[in-house]
Amino acid sequence: MAPLSMEALQYDRKSLTLTHTKVPVPTGADRSEVILKIAYAGVCGTDVHIIEGRVPCSSSPVIMGHEMSAVVAEVGSSVFHVSVGDHVAVDPNRSCHTCHVCTSGLYNACQVSPTRDTIGIMRDGAFAQYCRVPADQVYKLPPGMTLKEGVLCEPMSCVAHCWDRLNPVAMGSTILITGAGIIGNLCAATAFHQGHRDIIISEPSEGRRAISRKLDLPGLRVVSPAELQATKAKNPDFGVDVAIDCSGAVPALEAGFELLKPGGKLIVFGIAAPDVKMRISPYDVYKKELSVLGNTMNPFTFNKAVSFVSGMKSMLGYDKLGVRVFKLSQYKEAVDELKKGSISKAVFEIAA
Repeated sequence: MAPLSMEALQYDRKSLTLTHTKVPVPTGADRSEVILKIAYAGVCGTDVHIIEGRVPCSSSPVIMGHEMSAVVAEVGSSVFHVSVGDHVAVDPNRSCHTCHVCTSGLYNACQVSPTRDTIGIMRDGAFAQYCRVPADQVYKLPPGMTLKEGVLCEPMSCVAHCWDRLNPVAMGSTILITGAGIIGNLCAATAFHQGHRDIIISEPSEGRRAISRKLDLPGLRVVSPAELQATKAKNPDFGVDVAIDCSGAVPALEAGFELLKPGGKLIVFGIAAPDVKMRISPYDVYKKELSVLGNTMNPFTFNKAVSFVSGMKSMLGYDKLGVRVFKLSQYKEAVDELKKGSISKAVFEIAA
């Protein structure tokens, strides 16, 4: 039987404070809901931006956390794809399913539902011992995948969408990844998993570069932006076929664009501030037939992500990716380490 109260991290947008507290346990799953006992919950860069007041969230105090792996504790009467005791991961995003954008198949760009329904941002999420979620956002983990691995499914689902947007990418392509946080590292590992062997990560922080080197992928080069510029200066013909920006930083975006070979693709994965602008040459877009692509969230990719995580276990060890595990009570330390760049990701172990 679940306890009456539970440990949680609750955020108050008015005071910009994250508090380690006790709240009531969610009970009584509605017919199309699932109540989960959270095992692991990941801290996303978006979570840090929310805590800093840079990204909007619920106006009421909200339990944060949109990346999770869990054990099913209770199911509603209309839920048949998962059962009590199943190990699962959760897609936190939901669309309205009725606007023109959604009904045209681009539901990840829905302008209605994300402002109301995103788990861990607009409704209570996974930085707690239990969480109530819509059943159709719950995905059963395959046999052999641990809950510790399963918490990577949500960020991997965004990486899977990145590759859906980019593909086809020819074998033998040179792939540049700017930004060496967890998403950059997952992009590099996924590129290798798909057969690419000429991969470059460009990252200004030496600490983050050191983490990326631990991936130990044959064909991966980890460099600073200055080293990347020096390579171009020594060899004017140097260029890349694909540039994946995971930083949201304008200098990185512009550098990636300028290095594109004819037919090259730049994809904007990292989230830039809404008011910043980047400079690109429309003549180069015309002359070299370049593509500039956007990448938001994870439409129809969660099953792919589960398969990727299952098939990439040897590359996704926490030590290789730079992931560190914390308790909920250590949330201040977790956020500080992320801001310093000494880790690529923080994961809360809640009930392993």
